[in-house]
Formats: sequence, structure tokens, C-alpha cells
Amino acid sequence: MRAIAPVHVLLSRDISLRRRPFNGTSRQALLSRLDHDKICNFPGKQTHRHYTSPTRFQRTTHTDMNERHQILIVGGGAGGLELATKLGNTLGKRKQADITLIDASWTHIWKPLLHEVAAGTLDSSEDELEYLAQARWHHFRFRLGRMIGLDRDKREVYLAPTFDEDRVQVIPQRAFRYDTLIIAVGSESNDFGITGVKEHCLFLDSTRQAEKFQQKLLNNMLRAHTQGKPIAEGQLDVAIVGAGATGVELAAQLHRVTRQLAAYGLDTIDPSRHIKLHVIEAGPRILPALPERIARSAHAELARLGVTVHANERVVEITHEGIRTASGHFIPAAFKVWAAGIKAPDFLKGLDGLETNRINQLVVDKTLRSTRDEHIFAFGDCAACPVDESGATLSESEPLTMIPYYAWAHRGKGEMAVWLARR
Repeated sequence: MRAIAPVHVLLSRDISLRRRPFNGTSRQALLSRLDHDKICNFPGKQTHRHYTSPTRFQRTTHTDMNERHQILIVGGGAGGLELATKLGNTLGKRKQADITLIDASWTHIWKPLLHEVAAGTLDSSEDELEYLAQARWHHFRFRLGRMIGLDRDKREVYLAPTFDEDRVQVIPQRAFRYDTLIIAVGSESNDFGITGVKEHCLFLDSTRQAEKFQQKLLNNMLRAHTQGKPIAEGQLDVAIVGAGATGVELAAQLHRVTRQLAAYGLDTIDPSRHIKLHVIEAGPRILPALPERIARSAHAELARLGVTVHANERVVEITHEGIRTASGHFIPAAFKVWAAGIKAPDFLKGLDGLETNRINQLVVDKTLRSTRDEHIFAFGDCAACPVDESGATLSESEPLTMIPYYAWAHRGKGEMAVWLARR
């Protein structure tokens, strides 16, 4: 089963975004990472400053400066990456504007595939795309960093310093100037303030989190295989909170993977007896964003696989031993996965006076322009997009994958691109 995702269709069909051979250990990749400012640069102005204190900046410039329009895109997900590529192939290639993409990671992988990375059925290194390579192919710049602030008066975006695995600083704090800013930073899991979620649940917001889940699953199965005593009840059980596309697909993938591991040598584990898979949903059915007939079919398939679906069960507490619901039901599980809702990143809340809603989304009009600054746009899960001519936004309690949301978001993205092209 694959989640409905118009952006994924665009990515798979657009030749400009198809993955090309790029060996991450090759000389080209090494040179790119050692000197990405030089290797990705094309003639034009780049204004970025190294942020050293709130009042003191060290300015870094290039000798080939001019006054081209500066378009800054923050967030290299499916939307931000596609937009940077298309603007690079048009405005960037014609030298009508400088396009810069900022992301906290070196590589892109489509987020709805993370459940496959977590289950071990997808090797992230085989499916990821190098931002530096994409930038070089498509006439835009890539800069590594995580956005932490904004100054609308100065039209500057602030990035946090970047550290290596030993906590040694690699890149200092910096400030990037913009004429037009597009924020496409996506979303993160929303724990709704429920006790124990942050402490005891695994999340699938990033490749690193998905790979962490995969390693913990493998380690627990190896431990159970070699422990020399009977496998305890719940020792290998998995409980997934949230029956949207991610939760449902993860359950199906885990059913497949656990049986493959048992077949390929971990034979002291009997998946049908020792591994119970649970999907917990607060609503009346799974896949609430999809038609009921699809949800019924998917539910029947999960039942055939032996996955237990707990509908109308609202989670009130997560403990080390398992999950407790409002009805008093307790589900023991060694692995607790939280896939029950999203919010925009916390740094967007009240970002320099921009209008946000209660889940931190930037409020935008039908062209995806922010309501309080004509130079700032936002789209994707970090934006609250209007769904009718009156300007009403999609209710925060409704799934963000509903068709009207996509229809308006893609229409708005097109209008935004046209507006940028006319600048």
C-alpha cells in the first residue's frame, strides 16, 4: 500500500528530479563537501554573513557581485527541493535571480518513505539525493544549516551553528539576506502534551530517527534470539499510535521484515507467537483521510496479517512497559512508535511577528503569501492554507492530507512561482 501523494508523483515523473548516479564517497562528493561554496557557485551576488553576536557580523562577499533578486528557500523536502530546482532551471539559469536552498541535512529522502527505512526494507543511501549535486545540476546554491530566527526589517534569516558528531563546531552561526523568502520546513510529530510520549516513543520525522528504529528493532531481535531463555510477553511487541498512512504502512512492513529475519537465521523467534503488532487510533477507523471503502479494505488486510487494530482508543499515557488508553486498556509493547499527528516546528511560533496558528503553522493566503509580510511565502505542512474563497483555513483538527488541501496548496504554489517570475 502506498500513501496518496501528488508531490511524489511529480518527483517521480519530473526528469529534473530523478536520481542520477552520485557516489557519496566519490572525489566529486568529497570536493563538494570540503568547498561547497566554490563548487556550487555560479556568477552572481551572494550575500551571507557569519553571525557572531546580535550586533556584530563578519561580512563575506564575492568579487562578481551584482544586484540580482535573492530568493531564499528554507527546507529541502519534496516541495522546497522541487521549487528550488524549477526556479533554478528558469530564473537561475537565465541569471534573473539567485536561488539558495537551505536545509539541515546534506541529503534529501522523501519523508513518506521513512517507514520503509525504519522497517529495513529501504536503504536510505540508495534512495537519497545529494543537495550539493542537485544544486550544481540545476543552477541554484545549497547551504547547510538549520533556521532559528528571522529579522523581517533587515530581511535576514539566521541559521544555528553546525556541529559534528563530537560536538565540534563545523559552521558558525550565519545570517542570509533575502528579497523573497519561502519557508517549506515541513512538520514534526505532535505529542499533544501526553505524558511519556517524548520519553518512551520513537518518531519517524527524519532519516536518523528511522535508522535508529531499525537498529533498535534488530538489536532486540538479536537479543531475544541469543538470550538462552524464553521470550517474555511483550518483549518484541510493537505498538504504533496513529492509523494514518505512516502507521498502517509501517505495521505491514514490520510484519514482512520480522518474518524475513526469522527465516534467515533468527529461528528461535516465532513471529506469529512472539511478535504482536498493534495499531492504535483515536478515531473510529484507520486511514481517516481516505475513503471509507479503502479504509475497510486496508483494515481487512491488516487483520489477515495478524495486526491488531484498536479503534476509538485515545492514548492518555505512555510508559516504559506500554501504552494506556482512556478506556483503561493497557497495551504492553517494547517498541512504541508515535505517528499520531503533526505540528510545524516550534521556532515558527510567532516568528518575528508572522501570524501562526496553534500548531505553529504560518497563516498564508491563497497564493501562499504570509498574511503579514509580502516578501515571505510558506507552503506544505508548515503553512495553514485557505481552502475556499472566503479565506477559511483547513481546520487544524482535520487531516492535512485531505484532497482540498492539496488542491489549494498546488494551485498556490503555481501562483507563487508566477509571481516570482514576474519580479
